[in-house]
Amino acid sequence: MDAEELITKYTAGERDFTAILLCEANLSRVNLSGANFSDAILSLTNMSGTNLCEANMRKAKLNVARLSGANLNKANLNGAILNVANLIRADLSDAQLVEATLIRAELIRADLSGANLSGANLSEADLREATLREANLEQADLSGAHLRGTTIAAANLERANLHRADLSRADLRGASLCNAELRQANLSQANLSGADLRGANLRWADLSGANLTGADLDEARLSGANLYGANLSNVNLLNATLVHADLTQVNLAHADWVGADLTGAALTGAKLYAVSRFNLKADDITCDWVDLSANGDRSHIQRFSPEEAHRFFNATPPTVQIIVDRALDPEANYILAATYRQIAQQYSGLCRPPSIEVNSRRTIVSFRIEQDEQLFATAYVGIIPFSDAAFTQKNIITSIKMVQPQSGNNLGVRVSNLVAQLSVGLTQTIRKIGEMKIGPVHPDDRAVSGFFQSPTQTVLFNSSAESLMVHYHPDFGRHLVNVPGVGKTSVNPAIKAQKLTTPPINTVVEFIKSFYQFGD
Repeated sequence: MDAEELITKYTAGERDFTAILLCEANLSRVNLSGANFSDAILSLTNMSGTNLCEANMRKAKLNVARLSGANLNKANLNGAILNVANLIRADLSDAQLVEATLIRAELIRADLSGANLSGANLSEADLREATLREANLEQADLSGAHLRGTTIAAANLERANLHRADLSRADLRGASLCNAELRQANLSQANLSGADLRGANLRWADLSGANLTGADLDEARLSGANLYGANLSNVNLLNATLVHADLTQVNLAHADWVGADLTGAALTGAKLYAVSRFNLKADDITCDWVDLSANGDRSHIQRFSPEEAHRFFNATPPTVQIIVDRALDPEANYILAATYRQIAQQYSGLCRPPSIEVNSRRTIVSFRIEQDEQLFATAYVGIIPFSDAAFTQKNIITSIKMVQPQSGNNLGVRVSNLVAQLSVGLTQTIRKIGEMKIGPVHPDDRAVSGFFQSPTQTVLFNSSAESLMVHYHPDFGRHLVNVPGVGKTSVNPAIKAQKLTTPPINTVVEFIKSFYQFGD
């Protein structure tokens, strides 16, 4: 069958051309919509501008075929072979190309919106400035493909192979790239805002200047990646691997990278406003300075020596520990949780519940917070359920009062300002606590009263791993002593007086100074 005969039969109403052999024929600008070319051999055939809308070309062989400008809207090309085919500006929107082979095919400015290309082989294909919006490319092979300036917004690229692909300036907004292979891919200046990159392999990828705002990179692998000047604000980098990555001048404002591995990474000039420095692995990093300003305008620059940079990125979470000299029982646990719930409903500073560690002798109630400046206020509130509350709170107030800036105390401007800030914050907390109404959970339950009346210690740990004990009950640990004459009733009055003993002023000053251990 030749081209003329095919056109005649189609005009006469025939549509079934299954398995025909028609190579090097000229079918350009012909209407063949709805025709069945399944298993046909059409290699080197000229179908430029041809209307093949909704045509069935399943498993057809179209190697080196000319389909530029062709209308293949909703066509069935599942399993078709289109190696080195010319599909420039072709309309493949909503087409079925499952497991099709398009090795080195030319798809420049082609429309593949909503097309199903799952499992397709597009290795080294030219898709520059093509439209793949909402296309399904799950497990597709795009290794070495040219996708510069391509629109792939909201597309499904899960487990796709994009090794060495050129995606520079591509629009990948909201695309799913979960577990995709992007090793050594070029994503410079690409828009990946809101993209799902969980578990993606981005080792040695070029993401310089890329927009990753709000992207999900949970457990992504970015070792050796170039992220110079990229925007990673509000990004999820939980447990991501960034070993030897270049994060120079990257915007990480509000990013969450708890558990990330930054070993050997470069972070000079990074914007780190509202970014936690806790629970990171950051050995051998390179960082001369970071921008901590809210607007990323370099109004708050923090400079480091190599040792200071290591401490800054390996900070410990500020923690308030209340150590109770008694094991927590289920009833006391219920009351403690209910009491903290009441407090949290009226005081936002205690919105996170504490962690509780219980052994056979003691209970450790730990409040982890984001900023050192919140330590004293958190301790003031956290001790409320216990009988030691009044003593502990008085020690906290006294500790802050005694380091108030005075003539000749030589605290320096920054520390003096910080003390004033702590004083204002604590005053506001005291006022707020005074307005709260906390009702008893089990007012008649005497079985649990022993836990809350037990001796306590309250210890503050700041981000520099410095500690400050603000209260130590003199009877702490003495209930464990079972020796005649050494019980609680025989405690020396001088020891009892230690309930009101505050930490030494120098200890408090050094603890507060370590909030700011880095110079500008």
